[in-house]
Amino acid sequence: MLTQPFAESIAAAEEIIKAAPHIDTEQDLIEGYDYLAGSIRASLQLAWAYDRDFPFFAMSTGPYTKMGLDNPDTLYFHSFVRPDAEYVVTGTRGTTRDLSFQVLNGNYSPVDVPDSLTAFDDRDLQIAADGSYEIRFGPGPSKPGYVQLGSDAAMLVVREVSSDWSSETAGTIRIQRVDRIGDAPPAPTLEVMGKRYAVAARMLTSRLNTFLAFPQWFYLNLPVNTLTEPRPTPGGLATQFSSVGHYDLTDEQAMIITVPKSDAPYQGFQLGSMWYISLDYINHQTSLTADQAQVDPDGMIRLVVSERDPGVANWIERTGHARGYLQFRWQRLSRDLGPEDGPTVELVSVDELPQRLPFYEQARISPKEWQARIAARQVAVAERMLG
Repeated sequence: MLTQPFAESIAAAEEIIKAAPHIDTEQDLIEGYDYLAGSIRASLQLAWAYDRDFPFFAMSTGPYTKMGLDNPDTLYFHSFVRPDAEYVVTGTRGTTRDLSFQVLNGNYSPVDVPDSLTAFDDRDLQIAADGSYEIRFGPGPSKPGYVQLGSDAAMLVVREVSSDWSSETAGTIRIQRVDRIGDAPPAPTLEVMGKRYAVAARMLTSRLNTFLAFPQWFYLNLPVNTLTEPRPTPGGLATQFSSVGHYDLTDEQAMIITVPKSDAPYQGFQLGSMWYISLDYINHQTSLTADQAQVDPDGMIRLVVSERDPGVANWIERTGHARGYLQFRWQRLSRDLGPEDGPTVELVSVDELPQRLPFYEQARISPKEWQARIAARQVAVAERMLG
């Protein structure tokens, strides 16, 4: 059977999910099976999007194909490339806060992170008055408007990041192999179909193994209920710093995270589950950007991570996850960040919050106002994720 390798990989993937070391509750297992469904869908999509001669940008992750602690504020796209071919990328710049490009030399694996061969944001593009731009990637030497692909270049990744979901609009983007413009690819064959199912099979198990191992490298070796100083994000993404950690809280505890509102165009925070994916950011406030958050009069943003509703605007909902990951990102930076730009953490009981939050009265929010915040998230994600 042509599909046999993929069918076998699904069975192997289910065993990976069931054996995950963090499973403590039925909720953990249910979420694992949900994660598996998204991974199956994503692996098939990735395998069928693998065309280096007639390339197109595919959505790398989304609400139903999550991986790698996906950022709720980011639209991720990728295209596969050959290092010896020339590609032209054209598009229009939207009003989002950041648009970045990264060339990788391979796929993530359970033992390695792919090297970033080059990474830059749209400040390196020449953008016309109407928002249009063009940039080429190929084997030739780099120059303005042309990026050299390394000898082992394999993938072009594009990230478009929003800070205010409701007011910012995404741009457009497309990619073409220059010497194939106007041509058509050959019709698929049974051999090609077999290869794609085999590729999807390898992608599925590798994807699960990799992103269950990934937190061991960068998160779980840190003291629990702490956050690191801001540091360049592993993987070489241009102009991004991050602060990471993992939490373990009871339902009576709250984590107050205090961080300065940055001068960076994008500053965002999110929680992640032990499956190393975002929590439900559509129907719950499990993430906040600097534009979405309430900023206190002293210029600080105070986030409250808890299971119980503290009745404040910057509540970050745990949604039943007693353990998970903490992540800040700053993007489009024009300077390096230091410890003073990063977060501090304080653990208190939920009942203590009125005494421990210095601007508690200004932070309070009514149930009706909270419902309006969630409704705005639902609308914004529905419109932003149409692509």
